Amino acid sequence: MKFISQLYKLRLLYNFFLFLALINIFFSTENSHAKTFSINDVEISTPFEINFNKNEIIDKGFLKAFNELIFSIVQSKDQIKLKKTPINQIKGMIETFSIKEEKFVDEIYYLVLNVSFNKKNIFDLLESKNVFPSLPVKKDFLFIPVFVDQNKNQVSMFSEDKLFSSWNVNNKKYSLLNYILPTQDLDDFSLIKRNINNLETYDFKEIINKYNINDHIIMIVFKDDNKIRVFNKIYFNQKKNIKNLKYTEINFDEEEELFEFIDNLKLVYEDFWKSQNQINTSVKLSLNISIDNSNNIKINKFERILSDMDLIYNFSIYKFDNRNNFYKVIFNGTPDKFLEVMSGKNYDFEIKNKIWVLNDKS
Repeated sequence: MKFISQLYKLRLLYNFFLFLALINIFFSTENSHAKTFSINDVEISTPFEINFNKNEIIDKGFLKAFNELIFSIVQSKDQIKLKKTPINQIKGMIETFSIKEEKFVDEIYYLVLNVSFNKKNIFDLLESKNVFPSLPVKKDFLFIPVFVDQNKNQVSMFSEDKLFSSWNVNNKKYSLLNYILPTQDLDDFSLIKRNINNLETYDFKEIINKYNINDHIIMIVFKDDNKIRVFNKIYFNQKKNIKNLKYTEINFDEEEELFEFIDNLKLVYEDFWKSQNQINTSVKLSLNISIDNSNNIKINKFERILSDMDLIYNFSIYKFDNRNNFYKVIFNGTPDKFLEVMSGKNYDFEIKNKIWVLNDKS
């Protein structure tokens, strides 16, 4: 009888742990879905006519949201490969959407959408087109534009420079870079003017040190009659990148030509930034990770971190017992990169029998 009683207690204990494990699996917040790409405040407007079709308008919103996403994660040279993506394929990659606002004003229908795309499906599409995406990381750069008229051998003051005053006028919604322009300072202008003959080698430190921004772009526009040469020094992560660009017949007094010139330069800078954050989706590192399932808060935190990481292709629980949950994690990168990213989240690992056992340092 004593043996039967102990056996009964063990069965109860096993069922209890099984129940806890099921709770962790079915009630965890993000147990099998990776993060979505969210494109918010997508605005569409159209005349309200007899053949008005709301579904067609929403489809136009989906297309616009998809294009905004592509512009933010794909370099310009590859964007054309996604241009003819069918609307039905785009709709198939949408995780959720919501109508934030709709209204009729003067027989015009206005619609504002929030659209979330499944990250895995987007990456699969890009991989099928042989396109490597980039992490949509926003970044502040100190931006110092200098305009040199070589015919007159003079530099324009910031307040007189149309490039300076127009640079942040037509910013695109999907742009990742935020340009911090220097203040109007006569001392800065005097420094630039004194170095007019060696601007390409001048380090601009006296100006840069006034701002608490390490990364910066120095753009020097040399105008010689109708010839334009743009010398760019891009400093990121303590490394210098040089880009020389040439243009002809730009009339800076014509607003359309000026903004086209600015948009072209911004595209160069955006592509550079995307190249620094590119994801090699063809590399799929499969990891088996074990985590103690006695703390539901700890599990939810871990899953949220996986869900929020753009380098995570997918993850899911493939088994569990009364002590641990076991996750299959697909990572777009190397083991060292995974360890680096997770270390920044206060996690480290100990490998036991090909299982990465998670240790929480926080």
